[in-house]
Parts: sequence; structure tokens; C-alpha cells
Amino acid sequence: MKRRVTIRDVAVAAGVSHQTVSRVINDRPDVAEETRQRVLGVIERLDYQPSAIARSLIQQRSFALGVVTAGLQYVGPSRALSGIAQQAEQMGYALLLKVLPQFDAGDIQPLFNSLIARRVDGIIWAVPEVGSNRDWLRSRLPELPLPMVFLTMQPRPDLTIITIDNYSGGRMATEHLLAQGHRRIGHISGPLDWLESRQRKAAWKDALQDAGIEVLDQHCESGNWSPASGEEAVRRLLARYPGMDAVFVSNDQMALAVLHFAGQKGLRVPQDLAVVGFDAIAESAYYRPSLTTVYQNLESTGSTAVRELVRLIEAARAGGEALRPKTISLQPELVIRESSAPKQH
Repeated sequence: MKRRVTIRDVAVAAGVSHQTVSRVINDRPDVAEETRQRVLGVIERLDYQPSAIARSLIQQRSFALGVVTAGLQYVGPSRALSGIAQQAEQMGYALLLKVLPQFDAGDIQPLFNSLIARRVDGIIWAVPEVGSNRDWLRSRLPELPLPMVFLTMQPRPDLTIITIDNYSGGRMATEHLLAQGHRRIGHISGPLDWLESRQRKAAWKDALQDAGIEVLDQHCESGNWSPASGEEAVRRLLARYPGMDAVFVSNDQMALAVLHFAGQKGLRVPQDLAVVGFDAIAESAYYRPSLTTVYQNLESTGSTAVRELVRLIEAARAGGEALRPKTISLQPELVIRESSAPKQH
């Protein structure tokens, strides 16, 4: 096996001290430019890989971020984690991942103790806000010794939060159906203990009421994000709202099940029933008819979370005034396809 090149090997080949090589690696300004270029040339020629452990010991930091997540079987959490991983790699940080067995976290102190013991520089809490799973913040947040960034939760003045504007996305979907001439627009929500579900349903209701359309309980149903639940929800919804001519569905997996069910029942999409989903999963473009949907860049929420967390970490290390928490709300986009053509009169 080939022997690993060390910092002392680089120093000997470049004719400098190992301290000088270290200063070059850490981009210190107190190195002559000619010396810097010579050392960098030797590093490239010898294919020297600096030790992350040594770097962390020298700089008193781990260059590791803790990430807490749950529900990776769902599109949202898994895509957000993908964005986190890619951005962390680009910024030179490793990830220490903790996956909760369920969304409604109970005693999270052992989890934090584990991350702190491993000397992570900061934590991204990437668990969707479901039910009361944020209650621990009221008592535990002041005790947390590390910078933290949260994904997908109600804005709070004391936290840095990265989220998608689900309400805006729901308005886009419903107002698009209204603009296509539909007036009897139903809704299939996700589970209503999820913040995203409540926001999207509120947008549907507000858009219809603003258009002068009465919204009744029988105009909406709920699923659990799965295709099977979407099929059952549209079955119930059509039985309760037989005049429905369009439906806004809170995620694409349920919306694709609606398209499938409509085909089985002889309903033409969009002539008899227009459909709009939410998520813009890859499959939505290839169904027949292709699905109109709301694109939310969940990878961007993850990458933005990493950038904001590193910003907080660097500010804390600089020892100046702490950065003020903020909420960053990313805007979704409506992707118009075949499933929501104008209503035929």
C-alpha cells in the first residue's frame, strides 16, 4: 500500500518548514507569494491530502455539522437532506446525521448531548414541523451552546429558519384553476398536523373566498401524502362533492393517484376534472396527462440552511456582535402542464 504523504514530506520537497506549509494550507496572509506558489505546486505534485483531524485540532473546530432529520421516506425531508449534503461538501464540512424514529420528538437532550460530544460546529434541525414536535424549544433553546438553523417551521424572532412559502404555492395552484374557468375546486390536503398541509389548505380556502366562492367542509378531504391515501381521498371527495370540476392536491404522489383514479372511472383530465399537485417530483412530467404542479426547491432550502449555519458559526468564532436570527422564505413556482387546461363550456 502506498505510504500517505505527510505535511513534512511537502515541507522537505518545497524547502520550507512544516509551519509554513500549514500557513499555506490555512490560507494565512503571512506567507510570501513566491513561497505560497511553490508550496501549492508541491502539494499538487505529491497529491498531498491535509488531515481533517489535524486541521480541526489546530483551529479548535471540527468542520462538522450535526443534522437532525426524520421521515426520509417522504419527498420533502429527503430532498432537503440532499441539498444539505451537497452544500456541506462544497464548503468543506462533514455531516453527522441523526434520524429520529418519528416526527413527534420526545426527550431530545440525549441527541444534543451526542452531537455536542462529537464537537460539531453547529446543528441543522431538518425535522418537518408536525404536531407539537417543536414544544421542546420553549425550555431547551436557551441551553443550546451551538448555532442552530431550522427548516420548515412558523417564523420566530429568536430563530434562524429556512422555509418554503407554502401559502404562496397554494394560492398559485388555486388561482391558476380559477383563471382556467373552474369554480367548483376541491382540495385534498396532507395530514393536518403538518404545518405545510395547513398552510396549503388555508391558501386554497382564501383564494376561493376572495373569488366570491363559498367553501364548505365537504369540498375538501385529507390524505397522508401516500398515493393510496390520495386515491381514497378523491373517492370520498367526489362522493361528497359530485359537481367538482377541479382539485388542488397537496402533493404530487397523491395527485398522480387522482389521475389514475380518474382514468379508472372514465373521467377525462382535464375536461371533466382538472388537477394540480404540489412538489414537482420527476414523475409528474411523464404521467398522461402530465401534471400541473407547484415546484418547491427543497434542495435549495437545505443548501441555504448550510450557508446560513456557517455564517452563524463564523460570526460566533469572530467574537463580535452575534448575528440576528432571521427567517428566509423561498418562493415556489407554478409548472403548468396538461392536467389543468382551460375549462370547456
